[in-house]
Amino acid sequence: MRFLRRNSTTTTDQPGDEGAEVADTADAPRSFTPSKGRATPKRREAEAKRRGPVAPPPRTTREAIKRNKELRKQNPASKEDRRAAAKERRDRMMAGDDKYLLPRDRGPVKAYVRDLVDSRRNLLGLFMPLAILVFVALLVPYPQIQQYATLACTLMLIGMIIEGFFSGRRIAKLVREKFPNEVVKGRAIGWYSFIRASQIRKLRVPKPRVKPGDAIG
Repeated sequence: MRFLRRNSTTTTDQPGDEGAEVADTADAPRSFTPSKGRATPKRREAEAKRRGPVAPPPRTTREAIKRNKELRKQNPASKEDRRAAAKERRDRMMAGDDKYLLPRDRGPVKAYVRDLVDSRRNLLGLFMPLAILVFVALLVPYPQIQQYATLACTLMLIGMIIEGFFSGRRIAKLVREKFPNEVVKGRAIGWYSFIRASQIRKLRVPKPRVKPGDAIG
């Protein structure tokens, strides 16, 4: 049974190769690092192996809620900590911190537009109370009151649209003068100022930094 024997040429070659490799390593300087014989895995691959396979996305709302509960159990944070973190995020957003604002509100241009809108008293600020007035007028069982209320609301709405148009043009002009190197789109600035002015002052996000009548440089 010759095939069970080890080949003599093979056994003699391998020690010679190992000896040559040891000799090369011995002659190399101290900073020399011998080859591993395989490529070093990337950090992302190593982390993926350590974490295991990525779970598929949830298919139903119930499955998403269940997975969210499991993640909360793995990362136990008290309700007080979560509430404190949420309160801090909201406070910074209301203060106008760009890091916590929505993308539409970020940047010095939008901050300047908000200051221009907040520094004046606008007829558009009555938009939400006007909508409530129209709803109440429709519930009143007197046709004459409904007619007068509808007429008054229509005139106020027309006045708001006219005021918003000219106010948007004025603000876009001031923004171009303040930021000559910025690409300013008149329609976008006008619509942003219109939405800001149509909100009740106390409900505006972020909060106004200036008072009505303050001069804006």
